[in-house]
Amino acid sequence: MAILSDEIDTILEKSSNAERLSSQESIKLFSTKDLTILGMAADEVCKKKHPENYRTYIIDRNINYTNICTSGCKFCAFYKEVQHSDGYIIPKNALFKKIEETQTLGGRQILMQGGLHPSLKLDFYTDLLTSVKKKYDIHIHAFSPPEIVHFSKLNGIPVHDVIQRLKIAGLDSIPGGGAEILVDRCRRLLSPNKCTAQEWLDVMREAHKLGMRTTATMMFGHIETLEERVEHLEKIRRLQDETGGFTAFIAWTFQPKNTQVDAALIGSYEYLRTIAIARLYLDNIPSIQASWVTQGAKIAQLSLKFGANDMGSTMIEENVVRAAGVSYQMSKEEIESLINDLGYEARQRDLYYRVF
Repeated sequence: MAILSDEIDTILEKSSNAERLSSQESIKLFSTKDLTILGMAADEVCKKKHPENYRTYIIDRNINYTNICTSGCKFCAFYKEVQHSDGYIIPKNALFKKIEETQTLGGRQILMQGGLHPSLKLDFYTDLLTSVKKKYDIHIHAFSPPEIVHFSKLNGIPVHDVIQRLKIAGLDSIPGGGAEILVDRCRRLLSPNKCTAQEWLDVMREAHKLGMRTTATMMFGHIETLEERVEHLEKIRRLQDETGGFTAFIAWTFQPKNTQVDAALIGSYEYLRTIAIARLYLDNIPSIQASWVTQGAKIAQLSLKFGANDMGSTMIEENVVRAAGVSYQMSKEEIESLINDLGYEARQRDLYYRVF
């Protein structure tokens, strides 16, 4: 045990000295049961990256423009088949109303994602973006890589051209949804009809080349091994070395209720351990976001001592995690209180982490 402890101390010292950790070293960090030392090390790295006396959050709304999806992901409790009576495509007037409510609550951004609809062509999405931008001064963070790949295949248009046309129509940035675990063994089992790991990375690369910023995500705690979890982090870090286009990394735990995946719900210990190791490993990602949506208020607050510097969104609306039986809610005031209680000033920010 002493030898293992010495190895962990050596790895954490490397991280403290801003030396890059290897994949094997990160896997070794998962072997320690001492959550406190991981948290302290991640907090130290976070404070060096973010010495400011504030921690951030954003007011936005997650709008699902359709729940009709052909992907058939086994972990998703939200999607509906094409002919399902509860399937929908959001009407423009309903979308506009949601945007107006968001702005009334101080929001400057919408996060817009949907299923892989089998018949909506690219013109539908460009028209939607143009319509929003004509009426509202709002940042549109929309269309995850699986959606972009789907648009590309459905329309017979290269991914680069799809992103360019969406950008011209009003798309400002791309969310990291659909990453799950960027290992094709996992993806074949969980979401065989969704884009491959390489396709996900290629969408982000093309977006970055076009000057667009994106986020990176990870949904963990289902069928992946710890080695595959670290492989996911390595692929994110490698692309960030190449492009520098990711603004933040967001990880959350798989919620098994109402899904087709037989997996136990992993707890806050594993969540905090993974967040801390992600902060140590992803040395080129500026920000780490907490996940109160899956962890609740107190663990999200604790995340700010485990490497996270951002509390994420107020999530005025959230449907996908709720469909899996988890329904935490937080107001702007609650988020600010959690940040303030740690001795930080709470500051609202935009996608680029500019505060106001």
